[in-house]
Amino acid sequence: MSRKFSSERLEVGYTLRRKTLFLFDLDGVLYKGKEVREKIGGTNAVEALRRSGKKLLVLTNNSTDAVETIHERLIEFQIRVRREEILSSALLTAEYLESKHGEVSYFLVGEAGLEAEMKKCGHTRTKGDHVQFVVVGLDRTLTYEKLDRAARLAAAGAPIVATHSARFYMSNNGPAMATGPVVRALEYAAGTRATIIGKPSPLMFQMALGRAGCNASEAVMVGDQVDTDIEGAAKVGIESVLVTTGVDKNARGMALATFANVDEIADLLQSAGPSHRGKL
Repeated sequence: MSRKFSSERLEVGYTLRRKTLFLFDLDGVLYKGKEVREKIGGTNAVEALRRSGKKLLVLTNNSTDAVETIHERLIEFQIRVRREEILSSALLTAEYLESKHGEVSYFLVGEAGLEAEMKKCGHTRTKGDHVQFVVVGLDRTLTYEKLDRAARLAAAGAPIVATHSARFYMSNNGPAMATGPVVRALEYAAGTRATIIGKPSPLMFQMALGRAGCNASEAVMVGDQVDTDIEGAAKVGIESVLVTTGVDKNARGMALATFANVDEIADLLQSAGPSHRGKL
């Protein structure tokens, strides 16, 4: 190992070695920012997982970028994640609607990445009065007119499907308001409840487990937000690791461990708890 670990960290390393599937949040864990992306880490962690024969998925609430864009950026940052290992809230929202309702018409509160994923699944964006769904993601060009139109459509009977309900994402300048507050405003205005796809909804975690062919006990979530990553994973029985490079600095005892950087995983995968050395 590159450095010494406490017995507690050695036990965490043993627990991680027993996991089959590693789920990584994106913003605040691997990089931060939307206007200007800054790499945080991940190269060493991913390489260590590859050497160990582990499965991995990027499980992100990002709805502003298409999966291809996220993949290209990770490769530029030398984080060797495959395209099919990226599960974004935009992708899963489009797939969820297709699996439940086929090809649908929708009003969009969101950006180009979400529209691109919806188009791939055959869904049709419309600004007319007759839509089947109101689809909501992060929208940095949101206007009162657009929000009011979405609320009117939802009140008239078009169900709201939201990419996620997180309060914040990690911008270059710290936590910035995410999709959740917009979803809550639409629910209140329309007098209805949205279907939430992304974290902390169990749906995203269940989709990820199904994609990987793993049980909850075989997986670990690596994230930076307690109320989305840590608590969301706990709802379906997935253990978590908190990294302090993002929104939250303390998992309040809910996580297996707290890391200063995601690449600490690389060192810990080479360690084992003292009581288990002979079993490895």
